[in-house]
Amino acid sequence: MPKLTIDDLEKIREKAKSITTLREGGPYKTKVTVHMGTCGIAAGARKIMETFLKEVESKGIHDVMLTTSGCAGLCSREPMITVEAIGQPPVKYVDLTPEKAKEIFEKHIIGGKPVEKYVLAVGSERAV
Repeated sequence: MPKLTIDDLEKIREKAKSITTLREGGPYKTKVTVHMGTCGIAAGARKIMETFLKEVESKGIHDVMLTTSGCAGLCSREPMITVEAIGQPPVKYVDLTPEKAKEIFEKHIIGGKPVEKYVLAVGSERAV
């Protein structure tokens, strides 16, 4: 196998980014990231992911991407998710339970309105 060059890595990065980036006309309108570092898993992130999977399946939703990431750096506020919807800033939710996750699914992911009482932050933490 030949060595990868910086250009090769950049092409791989751009391809991965194009698959996971929300865009008008794409298959997904909303992306839900469940933060599943060891702290998140210990705090119950698997139950949160299971809740979202069940909600998507039971409602026949096809335009929501469910994904995971590692630790978001706020272990004491786990389990956490980030919801990104086209045309809206990302919203980070903290201290979640399956019941809160269902409420977020109904009101934010389906209804388009963030559930402010569970929100830690709105907007991106890093430059694009």
